[in-house]
Amino acid sequence: MKRTLLFTCVAFLFVTAYAQENSYIVKTRGAKHKADLQLVEHEGEDETAIDYITENFKYHSLCDWKEGMRFMVVPDEYDLVVKTFTDAATDKDVSNVKLRHKIMVYQGHKEEEDGHEFIYFLCQDDNRRYYYEISGSFDDYCYEKKGIPTLAYLGDVDIAREKLVGKEVYTKTEYYRIDTEVDGDGYKDVIVDKDMQVKVSAVGVGTRDFPVKIIVEDKDGNEFYQNVAISKTNCSLRDDDFVMDDAKYLFGNSFELVEDVMNINSYNYRQFVGKVIHTRFPTKLLNEFSNKMQSIPRLTEYQIESMTPHKNSDKFTMKLKNTTLGTYFYIDMIIDEHLAQDQTEYFGYLFALGPGKKIATSEGSRAMMRAGHVGIGFSEDETMMAAGEPDKVTYGENGKYTWIYQRSNNKLLYVDFDGSGRVTKTRTSDNSTPKGGGSTSRRSSSAARQAAKQSMGWQSKGTPIQ
Repeated sequence: MKRTLLFTCVAFLFVTAYAQENSYIVKTRGAKHKADLQLVEHEGEDETAIDYITENFKYHSLCDWKEGMRFMVVPDEYDLVVKTFTDAATDKDVSNVKLRHKIMVYQGHKEEEDGHEFIYFLCQDDNRRYYYEISGSFDDYCYEKKGIPTLAYLGDVDIAREKLVGKEVYTKTEYYRIDTEVDGDGYKDVIVDKDMQVKVSAVGVGTRDFPVKIIVEDKDGNEFYQNVAISKTNCSLRDDDFVMDDAKYLFGNSFELVEDVMNINSYNYRQFVGKVIHTRFPTKLLNEFSNKMQSIPRLTEYQIESMTPHKNSDKFTMKLKNTTLGTYFYIDMIIDEHLAQDQTEYFGYLFALGPGKKIATSEGSRAMMRAGHVGIGFSEDETMMAAGEPDKVTYGENGKYTWIYQRSNNKLLYVDFDGSGRVTKTRTSDNSTPKGGGSTSRRSSSAARQAAKQSMGWQSKGTPIQ
């Protein structure tokens, strides 16, 4: 036993340089080189589950393998002690330590004159032929679904890279991993929120039974991963092995594509992306730049960047790009009027299809407006773009007037205009919420709702865009 453990440690150190140059080997951020670790307790892989996405990934039985299919040698601890492949040129067995992380290209099977059956591979890395010897006939062997030890199917990894990298997914379990070593297989188990929206940041090779390593990143930049099986090609496990704690290694038990959730309801949210809309009434949106709620005037124009439905909820988060400033804003909405508890949650109440009010402004002014600041010389339109519509307006002599805003910190913002409608001065003071005459009027709820129903392109029920 001690000799086995010693051999395993030496084997892993022997192959670390190659692993760093292999694009199929991906790591979560924070993994350290072994030389940087004072003590890393080896945690052996305990994967005993598999899953597949039949609509995108096809299972390939060994009986149906086609020449050119690619695999990577990913031995587990036992495989590092035994030998799987034989060099076809020398008929000598080759250590899996030497072949670890090398890519094998399937070249078919052949029955030799002495009755032995060999399955042949061309190693893409050293251009040498290797074979795996089986007992009995190939037809009998392939139908037993034993597969070839150590080989992780790269076809799944390649397809997953194409289809999943950059995609938004939901976490379907709480249990994932992070890498602890750049040049080894060390990892640490982590617990994350279930039903959290994350983005696939990288896809690489995992293990033989779970060949697709999917690394995801949350909104705070934290990365974690799961090794999953997708097509079951060359998997050594049975379907009934995937229960209890091991069920998380099924793809569908670890991840769910956001775009699949987008079609759960009767609405296809993706048809709205790219539409130009404008606000029908003053509102507040979350400013991505300042990370604060910002007052928004009516007739402000936006382009819909994305509409992401919430998990287990009727709401969705809409990302909007201001067509004048280029600033991004967010708001949670409901697309069906009958599901909204308040009219301000209803998409069709607050927004109308089509362009809003065009505002001429300079680049310098736009920089201030993006930050929510009102500058000297601003027009009324620029002021509303930066601060929203005022809570109160007071009038003075010679056509001068002042817009007054109640800030969230219980301060008042005063914006003074001259007779030509340009800002001459801004100031703040501690005060109570302005009351009395001069405040801007708001339309009644019933009138606003009726106007929303009649707005062009918007329906009174269900989906608001034709």
